[in-house]
Amino acid sequence: MPRIVPSPLRFLKYGPPKQHYHHQQPLRALFTPTHQYQSLRHQSQGPRQSRGGYNYNYDHNSYRQYRPPNRWSIKRHIGKGYLEALILIFFLYKYKYPKAIMSSSLIPDNPDEVMVIRDLTPNVAIFSVPFSRFGKIPIGGRGTAVRLTSGSIAVFSPVALTEATKAKIASWGGQVKYLVATDIEHHIFLSEWKKAYPAAKLIGPEGLPEKRLKVKNDPKIGHEPFDVVIGKNTPRPYSVDAEFDKDFEVEYIASHPNKEVVFLYKPDKVLIEADLLFNLPATEQYSKVPEEKKPKPGLLGGWFMGMNSTEGEAKGMKRFLWWVVSRADREGFNEIVGRMYRDWDFEVIVPCHGEVIEKGAKEVWGRVFEWHLEGKK
Repeated sequence: MPRIVPSPLRFLKYGPPKQHYHHQQPLRALFTPTHQYQSLRHQSQGPRQSRGGYNYNYDHNSYRQYRPPNRWSIKRHIGKGYLEALILIFFLYKYKYPKAIMSSSLIPDNPDEVMVIRDLTPNVAIFSVPFSRFGKIPIGGRGTAVRLTSGSIAVFSPVALTEATKAKIASWGGQVKYLVATDIEHHIFLSEWKKAYPAAKLIGPEGLPEKRLKVKNDPKIGHEPFDVVIGKNTPRPYSVDAEFDKDFEVEYIASHPNKEVVFLYKPDKVLIEADLLFNLPATEQYSKVPEEKKPKPGLLGGWFMGMNSTEGEAKGMKRFLWWVVSRADREGFNEIVGRMYRDWDFEVIVPCHGEVIEKGAKEVWGRVFEWHLEGKK
């Protein structure tokens, strides 16, 4: 009687032999190439045996003898919120390691026509623009300008330097002294602003200067040296200079995938951040875009936007922050967000993506970061 050779379907159903290093990891067995399986099969061949009228040419670890328990149960493998975590990790991977593209493709064709410039306080102005991740998910973008008590201007996460933007800066005296990249992603327009305001100091997180130096063929991204680089080895409290330190508190979250730097403008109680907290949908940032030109997020995009909203109990965002954003160093992450919650006095949160939180900002912070402040429930 001819040998019975397990088919690929049997391989997927029962998993690999016991001696295979994947025998306790059936999910990974899905990705074992066929030639590896064939090699393992031949290595395990032993004396012919006959049971129940069938001939076998395998040893005691044969597929017929090995019956692993039902390890394919979705409830067992992906229950209790792990499915959301896996999808979020996929989004984060694409977000952190996007396909290399020119920065010009990320900029609206007519930024002056679609940008919304608005004063949050007499000393804080925001510049909101449309921006879609992967060209599908409308998350918006936002720069923030702050007029210090000294009269100098600090610009955080700069957006396109349009005529309207220049006019707004000029109305404040035009003395731009600080250009700040709030993480390693929000830096595209630093060179443009530095050229217009050469006396301004460049400030950013560790890793950003090296990242920009690697860019060789993008005219938007220059290789200007940074005046202040904030990193995990930088002693706290973080300092820029006496003028800046008088008005701002600074925290650096090294465990955040994008190396987040968060600022509190103390005089007006405004917290400024980039990707630490989203507040989708990006209504204001798309308010000047014609309806027919707004991107259609689709099913996954809509799900992603829902997971990054602060509405209600914000369970989606809690999972995103817990399973994805803070996974590298959750203990350190908890300490920093807790310190900001306890020690910082803020009434407004300005995120780069989504709506500005102008009412109950401290309460929203406590609700969104509840697991990090009080323990996961």
